[in-house]
Amino acid sequence: MNLDAQDRPHAIVPRAQATARASLGIAAAALLSACAVFAPQFARPDLAVVDVRLLGGNLLQQNFRVTLDIQNPNDRALPVEHVSANLVMDGEQIASGATSRAFIVPARGRMRFDMIVAADMATGLMWLAQRRDVPRGAVDYELDGVVRLDLPLFHSLPFHEKGSFTLPGASR
Repeated sequence: MNLDAQDRPHAIVPRAQATARASLGIAAAALLSACAVFAPQFARPDLAVVDVRLLGGNLLQQNFRVTLDIQNPNDRALPVEHVSANLVMDGEQIASGATSRAFIVPARGRMRFDMIVAADMATGLMWLAQRRDVPRGAVDYELDGVVRLDLPLFHSLPFHEKGSFTLPGASR
């Protein structure tokens, strides 16, 4: 006896089951669309290195205070849990660190904050010694890191910033 596809029981999909699957797919698509419409959109904050100061250290580690300027381009405040970053100067990774406290950047506002970053002693001293003769004290930097937000739908905003700043006391 030869059964065609219509007569095979395993090939039959009840209409109710097909309708339920289609309804579930439509509901999922609608939910995702609603999330996209109602979820707040955040632009990445702009970060720039303002100052780098040698704080001191020991035989193993050199500490720097890096002052950063953060600008919030969004129309609502950004509650920042912490910022972590790697500091690269003149193409060489110098230090890494994180903020020690949370802060809030006002809507369409800006603020400065400090991070303590650590480098091994040899790298820090060699880098500083080589930079005493930098023309006009201009130093190129790259800052890679993450701004960790205290928001339900947005946990972190990665960033990569490039720029230059003037070393304090550099010859002009």
